Amino acid sequence: MKKRFRILIISLAFAMIGITTGTMAQPSPGGNAGGLEPGGPPIGGGTAPIGSGITLLLLMAAGYGIKRNFDAKNKLEDLDS
Repeated sequence: MKKRFRILIISLAFAMIGITTGTMAQPSPGGNAGGLEPGGPPIGGGTAPIGSGITLLLLMAAGYGIKRNFDAKNKLEDLDS
């Protein structure tokens, strides 16, 4: 019974991913507008600052690793005593 339930949940998850990616598609940028490149300038200016996001991601990953290491050491100490 558990195996069937897991297969059902996984199948539903993949189905939902397929449905949502189709609904989030970007519209066509259109044709040549007044002699500019087709579609015009990049949406949002094209200068997204990703450096601070990567730094935040790395800091959170390091914190998670430190927490897991701390928890593992405490569990090992509890087993020894």
